[in-house]
Amino acid sequence: MSKQFTLTSPDIANNASVDPRFEFNGFGCNGQNQSPVLDWSDAPVGTKSFALTVYDPDAPTGSGWWHWFVVDIPADVAQLAANAGARGGAQLPEGARHVRNDYGLFEFGGFCPPPGDKPHRYVFTLHALSVGTLDIPDDASCALAGFMVNANTLAKFSFTGTYGRAA
Repeated sequence: MSKQFTLTSPDIANNASVDPRFEFNGFGCNGQNQSPVLDWSDAPVGTKSFALTVYDPDAPTGSGWWHWFVVDIPADVAQLAANAGARGGAQLPEGARHVRNDYGLFEFGGFCPPPGDKPHRYVFTLHALSVGTLDIPDDASCALAGFMVNANTLAKFSFTGTYGRAA
């Protein structure tokens, strides 16, 4: 029996509330804007790189909100350390790069749902890719990066955290 490709975090349990330290620092939010530790295992044979996305389908935009998008994570990497999403990319594994998030930043963008909204879902998805690097420009949109990721995905695994702010 083959093992299943998985993504987990010691910081965020599936379908559980996210700690406020992962809240954005800006737009009325006052968190630390630090990305959580992420671990994965059992990538399929043929994996040449990984891509990670963090997406809020509940954002009141009509198209959701991309909080974090990382591509070109080398195939021999199985973890992103705490605050790997820091601005500038120095905390990312060598060769990996940020795609501009919906805050307009090349970094992890913490959670910042509107005050009083029901808790939003934050979907963390890791894609095992059949290519070593994605052929996208440095200023690619999340939509273009998402298209290329999905076109090259061998397997993917997701988990969801939730977060809300009082009115």
